[in-house]
Amino acid sequence: MPKGSPELTNVRKEEIINACEKLYQSMSFKEITIKEIGEATSFTRTSIYNYFHTKEEIFLALLTREYELWIADLRKMTERYETLTADSFADKMARSLEKRSQLLKILSMNHYDMEENSRTQYLTAMKVAYGNSIKAVGDCLGKFFPNMTQKEKQNFIYVFFPFMFGIYPYTVVTEKQREAMKEAKVDYVFMSIYEIIYECIRNLTDK
Repeated sequence: MPKGSPELTNVRKEEIINACEKLYQSMSFKEITIKEIGEATSFTRTSIYNYFHTKEEIFLALLTREYELWIADLRKMTERYETLTADSFADKMARSLEKRSQLLKILSMNHYDMEENSRTQYLTAMKVAYGNSIKAVGDCLGKFFPNMTQKEKQNFIYVFFPFMFGIYPYTVVTEKQREAMKEAKVDYVFMSIYEIIYECIRNLTDK
């Protein structure tokens, strides 16, 4: 790590993560390289290695930030509303993730390789954020569904979090994929991110 203030280090890291996020909006993980990320920052490519050793570490940092932004929205929801109907809860949860498409996109990646090629400090930071997101969802369930048992809350978590890994590939499809599904005569209903999350949560909270 280069010498400098913690503030400067954080600013540099954020710039690198922002560059990665921008590239990821139009490129795949395989297409993005440290060189391209460096070209999108204000400093040299080699300087990136002072902060991140691999592009996988950068993606883990981006995933961590996405989790933290989602957690912030969940906490705002619990602070703002005293009660929510099942419909309203499903709506607000779906809205909170609808704007976190980058989170959902990264979740659809091969995490084994990404985590294997990252140092422990970045992996740990991501796992902490992941754990906090589970807690934030649990807090929402505890407030808005006071009659829900601990086992029911746990079941919600066990179903919903693995479900999140498949949201992006199920809802963001290319014309080539659509055509292939049509030719294969697969009876598939294409849904938006909002729609698929809303339906899942309503099913999980329906009694």
